[in-house]
Amino acid sequence: MTRLLLSLILLTSILPVFGQQAAAIDSMRLAVSHAKTTEGKAYWMDMLARTLMSVDLAQSEKAGQELIELAEESRDRKLMIFAYRSSAIRYSYYGGQKEYTEKSISYYNKALNIARDNKLDAETGGILLRLANVYLMVPDKDKALGYANQGASIISTLNNDSLQVETENTFGQVYLFRNERILALRHYLTALRLAESLKEGSDDARSRKNEILRKCYMHLSTFYTAIEAYDKAIDNALLAYKTLDNIREKNVPYQRAIDLNGIGNLHAYNNNPELAMQYFRRSIALADTLHFTNLKVPGYTSLLNQYLRINQPGKALEFMESAEGKSLQDFMRNFGMASIIDQAYGVVYTENGKYDSARVRLQRAVPYFENQANDNNRIYFYTQQARFYTRTGQFQEAISTYQKMKELSDKIGEIKMATLAAQMLDSLYGVTGNYQQAMKYNSLYHLYKDSSAKLSREKEITQVEAADEQLRQARIEREQLEAKRKRYNIQYLAITVGIAGVFIVMVMLGMFKVSATTIKLVGFFAFLMFFEFIFLILKKNIAGITQGEPWKDLLFMIGLAALLLPLHHWLEHKVIHYLTSHNRLTSSGKGLLNRLRGHSKSDHNS
Repeated sequence: MTRLLLSLILLTSILPVFGQQAAAIDSMRLAVSHAKTTEGKAYWMDMLARTLMSVDLAQSEKAGQELIELAEESRDRKLMIFAYRSSAIRYSYYGGQKEYTEKSISYYNKALNIARDNKLDAETGGILLRLANVYLMVPDKDKALGYANQGASIISTLNNDSLQVETENTFGQVYLFRNERILALRHYLTALRLAESLKEGSDDARSRKNEILRKCYMHLSTFYTAIEAYDKAIDNALLAYKTLDNIREKNVPYQRAIDLNGIGNLHAYNNNPELAMQYFRRSIALADTLHFTNLKVPGYTSLLNQYLRINQPGKALEFMESAEGKSLQDFMRNFGMASIIDQAYGVVYTENGKYDSARVRLQRAVPYFENQANDNNRIYFYTQQARFYTRTGQFQEAISTYQKMKELSDKIGEIKMATLAAQMLDSLYGVTGNYQQAMKYNSLYHLYKDSSAKLSREKEITQVEAADEQLRQARIEREQLEAKRKRYNIQYLAITVGIAGVFIVMVMLGMFKVSATTIKLVGFFAFLMFFEFIFLILKKNIAGITQGEPWKDLLFMIGLAALLLPLHHWLEHKVIHYLTSHNRLTSSGKGLLNRLRGHSKSDHNS
């Protein structure tokens, strides 16, 4: 029941990627017209085209083509890559539909050809990584891995930290899809460590770092969701949510609404329906304050799925007929997805026992899912359709649909869905009296079940290994910090010994006939090192109080200088004056030399 409306979730996934209120579109158009450079105009045209993907597809296509025309006229190769990549990203938002996935791949390939022909390695590597992600939507896991490897081989030769992070995250996604979960986790954690080490010299750099950190946390949340470690998934989703405080992009308020909805879904998976509902409502309320109706769609979708998930089909039907449900339907119709509405109604009517209405709705949705939906969405539609046929006693139609579901599940390696199909075929053939076929699918069911049990064990092992991997990474970090601390302590000790040595030399110079200039020179360096060392220690220890805030650091340094500078000059003057103006030390030096000479004569006579 939890996956009944999976296609609906996937098709509204464009909103988390790029959310802006419709009112902002006019300001973007104004920014395009006021831009003084080609690059500035291209930036705003890209923003406009991508934003329109969640408002008006035809207008988005028009804006995207205008951006491509601008770039082609400029003959600036990087700008041309930027324009084609912009359209590729736009279409990837609708990865649940084959038509849009193919368009995305086509535009990426155009950008890739330009980058390769002009030997633009950073652009080439980045596009290859994005192609890997698009092929995961197809899904074609082998092509995805191939593109990831190609991109990584190029990026490894570059000094580009953000691309290195993207490489690790892409490998994490690919290996997660291939059920190689430990490899996926290692890549995700490596990406996070690289992101954490990025510099924060300016506000823009801090914002960019937090954007990259956000992606890392979101990937880790996805990973833990996949292995059903929902508490850790929620932890990372909340960390991603908190990074929005330090990101300077204009879409941050809209992204908060999306994040709240995502956290709600994680609580739903974690069997906390009350808290899930609260997050869905918070997401919708925030979208309402932003006056962006389309931003409510993820929350509406989650509410509908939640009613089905907790086996309340009556409330699901009430929701579909409510103002909120009508708003969701309007969104789907505006984007040419009326068949998704039919699918949703078909499922809800089936669960409410309104089979005549369900039949009409599901039949309307068939052409879309057969011809336009990707393989994953087709599988889940077959599940819903076969469930309807079984409920209404149309066993032959149910058998035919479950067979299609099984074949497609085998094709893309969906063992869980293939297991369900085999189980239902065993039952249906038994009901229809075809015991030979029932035995065949019973055997297949147990074969799949063994594979599923193996995957479940692997999932449990992965959870343990994931925890162990995090502990291992934490231990490595502690060891690195300890090694760093020891190295610093050795350096502090060496500096202390060095300063003490210089002072000893200075005092010994005062014991012999050495020019005052030499003593003053040595004294100058001795006291300079001594007081700078004190300043270094105090500044390091006070950092925990100031937290690096400039005004606090400034006040501290002023106060420290006001205290140490006069003391430095006074003490240096007194000591140097003593060493250069008294003959007490000089006499001591003569006495020391006489004793040494006396010992030398005694040794010679003996």
